Amino acid sequence: MSIKILHIDSNHPILWGQLEEAGFENHADFKSSKEEIEEKIQDYNGIVIRSRFKIDKTFLDKATNLQFIARVGAGLESIDCDYAETKNIHLIAAPEGNRNAVAEHSLGVILSLFNNLNQADAEIKAGHWNRESNRGHELDGKSVGIIGYGNMGKAFAKKLHGFEVDVLCYDILDNVGDENARQVSLRELQQKTDVLSLHLPWTPETDKMVNADFINAFAKPFWIINTSRGKNIVTADLVSAMKEKKVLGAGLDVLEYEKLSFETLFQDKNTPEAFQYLLQAKNVLLTPHIAGWTFESHERLAQVIVNKIKKVYAK
Repeated sequence: MSIKILHIDSNHPILWGQLEEAGFENHADFKSSKEEIEEKIQDYNGIVIRSRFKIDKTFLDKATNLQFIARVGAGLESIDCDYAETKNIHLIAAPEGNRNAVAEHSLGVILSLFNNLNQADAEIKAGHWNRESNRGHELDGKSVGIIGYGNMGKAFAKKLHGFEVDVLCYDILDNVGDENARQVSLRELQQKTDVLSLHLPWTPETDKMVNADFINAFAKPFWIINTSRGKNIVTADLVSAMKEKKVLGAGLDVLEYEKLSFETLFQDKNTPEAFQYLLQAKNVLLTPHIAGWTFESHERLAQVIVNKIKKVYAK
């Protein structure tokens, strides 16, 4: 029997091509609404998505022949995983595909913040030669704390290996530390960290995890990098901590407000006050959820998904 796959987001062409070569039947629908997709999803055995819409119970109940859901990305939070598993649907993600991109981005953000690269560049282009106000910091001798030591966290720690830094990691799983990071308790991480980097999924446990109490538990002022999920940080609490110099700077690739329409978010009357602060702060570096978004990861993500789909049907 031919395995019919519905692709509802565009991806690197090797995904389509290699699945076709392996004997799978590909179909694409990049425009229909979720409700329109639900009307025909019973005809498909697999679905390949990125982040177009949530796959909830209603969708899964109509997907009576679905055997797998493949998300071309690191996380599965847009899918009702528990309900899908009750229907024996294989869930596929590809954190291996963009972990290197995330690691390189995280390192670049730290170095940019430490050396005021964006601020200095903007000042030079505006005709200002300010050396003292752009005096930087060195990463050498600092402690870097990584929360979430899976694919992304491990890749980031590996990138830090050439720097003279003490790398600490905290994870809900035991015994995940390695030659690149020493696993510690959350309390020890908060006592020693100079730079905090989040590499977490968005779950009920991590939602709003970085709040005022969490920040105040750190023994010394620190920089924070978030390339995981925006809702893991309470933005208003972060901004308050920055004003109080408890947080020295922030590199945010994801934002708490991402699910809102950014077209209206950038209009002053609709812009949250905390976000307005981030937009103006010189010690904040913002990027539009691109940490894992490289030309190389685009291809690598697709290849990982192909390999995992093939494995589901391997005999």
